[in-house]
Amino acid sequence: MIKIGIASDHRGYILKGQIIDRLMSKYDITDCGTYSEESVDYPDYAFKLGNLVADKDVDFGIAICGSGIGISIACNKVKGVRCAKVSTPEEAEITRNDNDANIVAFSASTSLDNALKIIDKFINTPFSNEERHQRRIDKITRYEEEQC
Repeated sequence: MIKIGIASDHRGYILKGQIIDRLMSKYDITDCGTYSEESVDYPDYAFKLGNLVADKDVDFGIAICGSGIGISIACNKVKGVRCAKVSTPEEAEITRNDNDANIVAFSASTSLDNALKIIDKFINTPFSNEERHQRRIDKITRYEEEQC
């Protein structure tokens, strides 16, 4: 069974719960928080999710905050994470195919229907393994390792 980690800030809390309810019968879900609508700092949950993905404790991650941007930036600070903020299923497909992204991020204002379509496309699109895409990912990985 595919393992998915999911995290949100307070603004994404309701959508996160709706997604978990819809996906829990299909996937092994790890809820990284937050656990209420009380104001929190999204980096705390992004790092928790990012570490699960980087350590391969889950296969994919889902990150949600008000805009989807802040949490994606924070996720990308975790070595080994390639998080893409997307708005459409087509963007989810491209980021998996071309970038081998392992976390998808989106806005808390995303409709549940669109979020589920994005997640489905993200999880079910394999990385292309095309040389040009792998070459670019390798450059990012090398740079990341040089900075640590």
